[in-house]
Amino acid sequence: MTKAAVDDPAPGTIGASRAFSWLLVITGAAGLLAAWVITIDKFKLLEDPGFTPGCSLNPVVSCGNIMKSEQASVFGFPNPMLGLVAYGMVIAIGVGLLAGARYRRWYWLGLNAGTLFGVGFCAWLTYQSLYEINALCLWCCLAWV
Repeated sequence: MTKAAVDDPAPGTIGASRAFSWLLVITGAAGLLAAWVITIDKFKLLEDPGFTPGCSLNPVVSCGNIMKSEQASVFGFPNPMLGLVAYGMVIAIGVGLLAGARYRRWYWLGLNAGTLFGVGFCAWLTYQSLYEINALCLWCCLAWV
Protein backbone atom coordinates (compact mmCIF):
# COMPACT_ATOMS: atom_id res chain seq x y z
CA MET A 1 0.00 0.00 0.00
CA THR A 2 1.43 3.38 -0.96
CA LYS A 3 1.63 6.36 1.35
CA ALA A 4 -0.83 8.24 -0.86
CA ALA A 5 -3.40 5.45 -0.51
CA VAL A 6 -3.10 5.53 3.28
CA ASP A 7 -3.36 9.33 3.53
CA ASP A 8 -6.26 9.74 1.11
CA PRO A 9 -9.62 10.14 2.86
CA ALA A 10 -12.24 7.50 2.31
CA PRO A 11 -14.97 8.51 -0.14
CA GLY A 12 -17.98 10.08 1.56
CA THR A 13 -16.14 11.15 4.72
CA ILE A 14 -15.82 14.63 6.19
CA GLY A 15 -13.07 15.98 8.43
CA ALA A 16 -12.73 19.29 10.24
CA SER A 17 -10.20 22.06 10.74
CA ARG A 18 -7.64 21.90 13.54
CA ALA A 19 -9.22 24.98 15.14
CA PHE A 20 -12.62 23.26 15.32
CA SER A 21 -10.97 20.10 16.66
CA TRP A 22 -9.25 22.07 19.44
CA LEU A 23 -12.53 23.88 20.16
CA LEU A 24 -14.20 20.51 20.74
CA VAL A 25 -11.37 19.30 23.00
CA ILE A 26 -11.14 22.49 25.11
CA THR A 27 -14.87 23.09 25.53
CA GLY A 28 -15.45 19.38 26.10
CA ALA A 29 -12.80 19.38 28.84
CA ALA A 30 -14.37 22.44 30.52
CA GLY A 31 -17.81 20.81 30.42
CA LEU A 32 -16.41 17.51 31.69
CA LEU A 33 -14.75 19.29 34.62
CA ALA A 34 -18.02 21.04 35.51
CA ALA A 35 -20.04 17.82 35.24
CA TRP A 36 -17.45 15.98 37.36
CA VAL A 37 -17.54 18.58 40.17
CA ILE A 38 -21.35 18.72 40.15
CA THR A 39 -21.58 14.90 40.22
CA ILE A 40 -19.19 14.64 43.18
CA ASP A 41 -21.09 17.36 45.06
CA LYS A 42 -24.40 15.62 44.29
CA PHE A 43 -23.13 12.35 45.76
CA LYS A 44 -21.82 14.19 48.84
CA LEU A 45 -25.24 15.84 49.20
CA LEU A 46 -26.96 12.45 48.97
CA GLU A 47 -24.66 11.07 51.69
CA ASP A 48 -25.06 14.12 53.94
CA PRO A 49 -28.19 16.28 53.44
CA GLY A 50 -26.48 19.04 55.44
CA PHE A 51 -23.56 19.26 52.99
CA THR A 52 -23.01 22.69 51.45
CA PRO A 53 -21.35 22.65 48.01
CA GLY A 54 -18.35 24.95 47.62
CA CYS A 55 -20.10 27.09 45.02
CA SER A 56 -23.02 27.91 47.32
CA LEU A 57 -22.06 31.51 48.07
CA ASN A 58 -25.39 33.14 48.99
CA PRO A 59 -29.15 32.57 48.55
CA VAL A 60 -28.96 33.37 44.82
CA VAL A 61 -25.69 31.64 43.89
CA SER A 62 -26.65 28.39 45.57
CA CYS A 63 -25.76 25.06 44.00
CA GLY A 64 -27.31 23.13 46.88
CA ASN A 65 -30.80 24.49 46.18
CA ILE A 66 -30.52 23.43 42.56
CA MET A 67 -29.14 19.97 43.39
CA LYS A 68 -32.04 19.33 45.78
CA SER A 69 -34.66 20.29 43.17
CA GLU A 70 -36.69 17.84 41.08
CA GLN A 71 -35.20 19.37 37.94
CA ALA A 72 -31.72 18.10 38.95
CA SER A 73 -32.72 14.51 38.11
CA VAL A 74 -35.08 14.80 35.16
CA PHE A 75 -34.43 11.28 33.82
CA GLY A 76 -34.28 9.57 37.22
CA PHE A 77 -30.54 10.02 37.78
CA PRO A 78 -28.45 13.16 38.37
CA ASN A 79 -28.32 15.34 35.24
CA PRO A 80 -24.53 15.85 35.41
CA MET A 81 -24.10 12.16 34.58
CA LEU A 82 -25.40 13.03 31.10
CA GLY A 83 -22.66 15.64 30.96
CA LEU A 84 -19.99 13.11 31.91
CA VAL A 85 -20.96 10.99 28.92
CA ALA A 86 -21.70 13.79 26.44
CA TYR A 87 -18.60 15.87 27.17
CA GLY A 88 -16.46 12.74 27.10
CA MET A 89 -17.81 12.03 23.62
CA VAL A 90 -17.08 15.61 22.51
CA ILE A 91 -13.47 15.27 23.69
CA ALA A 92 -13.10 11.90 21.94
CA ILE A 93 -14.42 13.33 18.65
CA GLY A 94 -12.09 16.33 18.91
CA VAL A 95 -9.06 14.14 19.63
CA GLY A 96 -10.03 11.85 16.77
CA LEU A 97 -10.18 14.81 14.40
CA LEU A 98 -6.80 16.06 15.63
CA ALA A 99 -5.42 12.60 14.86
CA GLY A 100 -6.75 12.86 11.31
CA ALA A 101 -10.04 10.98 11.60
CA ARG A 102 -12.72 11.64 9.04
CA TYR A 103 -16.30 10.71 9.81
CA ARG A 104 -19.17 9.80 7.52
CA ARG A 105 -22.07 12.18 6.99
CA TRP A 106 -24.45 10.15 9.19
CA TYR A 107 -21.98 10.53 12.08
CA TRP A 108 -21.93 14.32 11.73
CA LEU A 109 -25.74 14.36 11.53
CA GLY A 110 -25.88 12.32 14.74
CA LEU A 111 -23.46 14.73 16.40
CA ASN A 112 -25.63 17.66 15.29
CA ALA A 113 -28.78 15.95 16.63
CA GLY A 114 -27.08 15.28 19.97
CA THR A 115 -25.86 18.88 20.10
CA LEU A 116 -29.35 20.17 19.36
CA PHE A 117 -30.76 18.04 22.20
CA GLY A 118 -28.01 19.34 24.51
CA VAL A 119 -28.68 22.98 23.64
CA GLY A 120 -32.43 22.52 24.18
CA PHE A 121 -31.89 20.71 27.48
CA CYS A 122 -29.46 23.38 28.70
CA ALA A 123 -31.92 26.13 27.72
CA TRP A 124 -34.64 24.37 29.72
CA LEU A 125 -32.29 23.93 32.70
CA THR A 126 -31.31 27.61 32.53
CA TYR A 127 -34.97 28.64 32.56
CA GLN A 128 -35.73 26.30 35.46
CA SER A 129 -32.75 27.58 37.42
CA LEU A 130 -33.50 31.27 36.94
CA TYR A 131 -37.30 31.38 37.01
CA GLU A 132 -38.55 28.30 38.87
CA ILE A 133 -35.81 27.48 41.41
CA ASN A 134 -34.61 31.10 41.68
CA ALA A 135 -31.00 30.09 42.20
CA LEU A 136 -27.86 29.88 40.13
CA CYS A 137 -25.06 27.31 40.12
CA LEU A 138 -21.72 28.54 38.75
CA TRP A 139 -20.59 25.04 37.73
CA CYS A 140 -23.91 24.51 35.95
CA CYS A 141 -23.39 27.77 34.07
CA LEU A 142 -20.04 26.47 32.81
CA ALA A 143 -21.67 23.21 31.71
CA TRP A 144 -24.48 25.09 29.93
CA VAL A 145 -22.05 27.16 27.89
